[in-house]
Amino acid sequence: MHPLLEPIYRRYLWGGRGFATTLGRDLPPGEDFAESWELVDRPGSDQSVVSAGPLAGRTLGELVRDRGRELLGRHAPLPAFPLLFKFLDARRDLSVQVHPDDARAARLVPPDRGKTEAWYVIDAAPGSRIYAGLAPGVGRAELAAAIERGTCADVLHSFVARAGDCVFIPAGTVHAIGAGLLVAEIQQSSDVTYRLFDWNRVGPDGRPRPLHVEAGVEAVTRFGPVAPVQPVATFDAAVRRLVTGEFFVFDEVLPTGPWEIGGDDACHVIVVLEGTLRLEDRWSLPAAARGRTLLLPAAIGRQRVDAGTGATTKLLHIALPDRHFSDGKPALAAAPGDP
Repeated sequence: MHPLLEPIYRRYLWGGRGFATTLGRDLPPGEDFAESWELVDRPGSDQSVVSAGPLAGRTLGELVRDRGRELLGRHAPLPAFPLLFKFLDARRDLSVQVHPDDARAARLVPPDRGKTEAWYVIDAAPGSRIYAGLAPGVGRAELAAAIERGTCADVLHSFVARAGDCVFIPAGTVHAIGAGLLVAEIQQSSDVTYRLFDWNRVGPDGRPRPLHVEAGVEAVTRFGPVAPVQPVATFDAAVRRLVTGEFFVFDEVLPTGPWEIGGDDACHVIVVLEGTLRLEDRWSLPAAARGRTLLLPAAIGRQRVDAGTGATTKLLHIALPDRHFSDGKPALAAAPGDP
């Protein structure tokens, strides 16, 4: 199973060209490249496709269905890959939004997952802000009133973002990514977004974009400010744990040479943020450069990857937690739109 997948680009009014200028992507003309979906298995056409090797052209959904044990290891079987990984380039502020939790998303037609997510700031322009959570003392009534007045920003918690910040956004948390940020996002595989406030601006057609105030305010279940997470050291000196959550494990990895991953009967996602990463010779691949996402199937076992020497290499690592998703809903093992 080849570890390389083709990105899917989403173009929105708040996007830019950061995938080209910062991540080195070859983009078509246009100034609105907002999202690059690197790893996705959603109903319909939102499917990552294997880019090389004997399975080139196969979708991630097909691999989960037909070769799930090889791909997912102990997490198989699953009806679909439960996570979605993307890059976001915010040339302008994203709308203020909230995502429902699993219980609320399951009541939609068609039903979906909730959306818990985490952001890692790759690049930040001076003064760029992240909006995460509500100001102290603000509840649903105060939020709804501020939206009605057009002063939603007054009741949000925000802070100046720096490269390397990680922010954990559980479902039910009000949030927005501010202008000037390039972000890596890991989330439940869901596309349910309630837009609460759009900064009093208009869309490409000259009219305000639709809001989902009633459903969105009802979906808010987390109150108070949200701050960047504090990374935690692990038994591996190269790895700092950012999030150990109900739906995913998220790490920052700073290898200084050869580094090993896998061999635990589970798949692993590796994202190159700085430097290069070379896989074992049997893959016959050039070194993975900045912005490349690799999906390492469970069946390939323990992998030794080489970060090289003399240059800083920074990776993100994503894995499924020690849980099963066989019924489409997370449970403890016995031993989740246009922003």
